[in-house]
Amino acid sequence: MPALQHRITAADILSDAEYNARRAELRAASIADKKNRRIEVGPYATLYFENYNSMWLQVQEMLRIEKGGADQVAGELEAYNPLIPQGDELIATFMIEIEDADRRDRELRKLGKIEDSVFMDIGRDRIKAAPTDYEDRTTPDGKTSSVHWLRFKFTPAQIKAFKSGSEPVIIGMTHPNYGHMAVMAPAVRDALSKDFA
Repeated sequence: MPALQHRITAADILSDAEYNARRAELRAASIADKKNRRIEVGPYATLYFENYNSMWLQVQEMLRIEKGGADQVAGELEAYNPLIPQGDELIATFMIEIEDADRRDRELRKLGKIEDSVFMDIGRDRIKAAPTDYEDRTTPDGKTSSVHWLRFKFTPAQIKAFKSGSEPVIIGMTHPNYGHMAVMAPAVRDALSKDFA
């Protein structure tokens, strides 16, 4: 699949039979691709940067699991197309990953609105992440969700700086209960640079 495609169409969807025949190969390629599209920040936050390929595979998996056929396709495209970067942005699934259910519940209750605290620094230039157009992911009592979708919108100068590799790229959170930062590895930066076009 072309990495720079910005929208999945019904014509891109494989039949159940064709997808099932190629599923192992497609999933293996996706796992290899995703290795350089993730960054861990602090003890339990991870950003997984999405693209056409990751969202296309997600749509195919949803169709395979739910077996809704052609009637399901439009709804899946409506859900997942907004998570494909459009050439001047990066979009990440932001996950708070804590295996122990009791600890996860306690921590999520401390992290309300964490999605509003995420940033990316390119040298001295800061890009504040914006939650995507989904419903509020923090409940009225202050408990956040363990999954968020974030959009980092770039100017042309920021894209140039990101791709050049001349300045460090740092991702972090300024939440009072989760103030962590991580430097983006060169392999991740190289992979994400391909999302700009």
